[in-house]
Amino acid sequence: MALLGRKDNPEARMSLGEHFREFRRRLLICAIAIVIGGFWGWSIYDSTIVPWFEAPLAYVRSEHHYANAGVLNYSANGVSEAFGIKLKIALWFGVLVASPIWLWQIWAFLAPGLTRKEKRTGVLFLAVAVPLFALGCWAANLGLPNAVDFLLGATPDTPGSANLTDAQKYVSFVTKFILVFGLAFLLPVFLVGLNMVRVLPGQVMLKGWRVAVMLIAVFCAVMCPAPDAWSMLALMIPMIMLYFIAAGISVLLDKRREKERPAWLDVPDDQTSAV
Repeated sequence: MALLGRKDNPEARMSLGEHFREFRRRLLICAIAIVIGGFWGWSIYDSTIVPWFEAPLAYVRSEHHYANAGVLNYSANGVSEAFGIKLKIALWFGVLVASPIWLWQIWAFLAPGLTRKEKRTGVLFLAVAVPLFALGCWAANLGLPNAVDFLLGATPDTPGSANLTDAQKYVSFVTKFILVFGLAFLLPVFLVGLNMVRVLPGQVMLKGWRVAVMLIAVFCAVMCPAPDAWSMLALMIPMIMLYFIAAGISVLLDKRREKERPAWLDVPDDQTSAV
């Protein structure tokens, strides 16, 4: 158990070995939650998940009247590939549905280093993390058909042309597309978390906004699976907005900590304090 409130350890001090054991325990909890979610994804694979994965391809066929556009080949690299794809999608689904658990475990691992007030503030802010992750996944879901349409739109519109898509590569594209958007929307949670453990002051975020915007642009260019500019901008603009929101919250937290700072800590060494 985390050393958050033991009577014999009110300050929640932990040795290096205890930190590693705590990290291992919380990692195990995250893995179990993802596996349980994976079993759920496995059970609804044929009825729900596969139709959702194939919906963007159906959209392309209906928009451009390509009879064979985006027909998935589930055995392009061997007879065992269909099983591997199903396992991959099930675990990916487990990561999505277990997001409240692994987000909480990340927070709980950091919580022993915070004060009681910071923990209360952090718990309230963490309640935003799950909706933000879901919002990012939802935004990716809205943009996915257009991204697939753009990529498959280069298929020659001739009677002898077809687009027999490798299911493994298509699944990798879709899962990465959804996860990248979901994790990108968690940016303010991690930034404020770093601020609360006194690693990243709010003023540093504001002063370094140009570097942050450049890094966000590089991240979007590298991580966004779709090469079109619209998909990149759809990821980049919300990340920049969330960055400034996180910077503003961090500045407010820094100011509150300054007000609560004891006056005697700011007395020069050559002067007598009131303590």
